[in-house]
Amino acid sequence: MTKSGRINAAFRSSFHNEIYFFVDDKYFLFELFANERNERIFYELTPLRDGFKSLNHTVFGTYGIDCSFNTDNNEAYIFYENFCALIDYAPHSGKDKIISGPKKISDTFPFLKGTVFENGIDAAYRSTIGKEVYLFKGDKYARIDYGKNEFVQSIRKISEGYPCFSGTILENGVDAAFACHITNEVFFFKDEYYARVVVTPGATDDYIKNGVRKTLDFWPNLNGIKGLLD
Repeated sequence: MTKSGRINAAFRSSFHNEIYFFVDDKYFLFELFANERNERIFYELTPLRDGFKSLNHTVFGTYGIDCSFNTDNNEAYIFYENFCALIDYAPHSGKDKIISGPKKISDTFPFLKGTVFENGIDAAYRSTIGKEVYLFKGDKYARIDYGKNEFVQSIRKISEGYPCFSGTILENGVDAAFACHITNEVFFFKDEYYARVVVTPGATDDYIKNGVRKTLDFWPNLNGIKGLLD
């Protein structure tokens, strides 16, 4: 189940510097700048069923999104527990639609059947290599290709693939993640904390920029969103 008031999922929009954040059964759209100081909130915390009409009467409209990652154009995969769907989120148009699903994760991604990801994914982010994506569940992660529908790298412990997380709150799990518009930079979230990480796909020499910080301390604009990270 999602944690009330926590950032449960996020993905990078096709509009430059815009990020969709999901909190329980709501979302907000945020403009992220490189200096992390002059951001602005496009849409306040809004019920998913109002902002994404196509999700009305689905598990996502009722319960929310607890994982997501962007694919190509205006499309993204969204997840809630063991269900997922591919959507066209149609930014700033109100013309969003479901392309496929909702289906069980194991039906959409058969190679995940029998793994820790079959019944839910905590976080994910799109890699800069082809159609590769990194998935996180508990203290485990995997590298997959959603186009070929296969593992690129087997399931490993987060501490093995991300040594920079050792000794931090991220070592044993991630609530949400997204790849921003700066090449090979990813934001990770856990409880009320976040880290901005420079990643190297397929390698383990990632590093955290400026350490793990409290989300609201460094993104003061988010303080205006009632109920966030309470």
